[in-house]
Amino acid sequence: MTTTDWLTDIALVLVVFRQLREGKLDLKTFLIPLGIVAFVAQSYLTSIPTAGNDLVLIGVLVAAGAALGIAGGIYTRIRVSGEHLLIKAGVVSAVLWVLGMGARMGFQVWVDHGGAHTVAQFSVAHDITTQDAWVAAFVLMAVTEVVTRVATIFIRSRMVAARRDQATASRTYAEVRTLDRTV
Repeated sequence: MTTTDWLTDIALVLVVFRQLREGKLDLKTFLIPLGIVAFVAQSYLTSIPTAGNDLVLIGVLVAAGAALGIAGGIYTRIRVSGEHLLIKAGVVSAVLWVLGMGARMGFQVWVDHGGAHTVAQFSVAHDITTQDAWVAAFVLMAVTEVVTRVATIFIRSRMVAARRDQATASRTYAEVRTLDRTV
């Protein structure tokens, strides 16, 4: 693994640790992880192999990334504080994030330190045609995990904001009705 590999993997892992402390849900909440995976995808995703069972491998890891991302987004707390929405990643969310992002890093370290022969044997036995299939599968897994987590948090934040707005409107309506009765 190159220094860039380590830095991008560590940056992706650290994104969720930033959210272990409750903070304001803002544009940075979405742009930082999306920017990092855009860089990773642009740097490492040169092609998507389609021969043999390459797409099956990619599909399995993309599905795993989606499941981890959605679950991570669900286990992230979003609450209202005054006019702001606050976000805090829970322990489950952090564990899922590290599991997903750490899987790529762990796989690469394992391959670099003795696991290459085992991966090659597995690839031959399961008709995975090239190393590029593994790269594409893990990069797309990371991208999918980030995108689905961010999308889940966005959708949930809109739902929380809508409930807040509805509660405010209901209170305002009740106050107006009370005022009408007193007049």
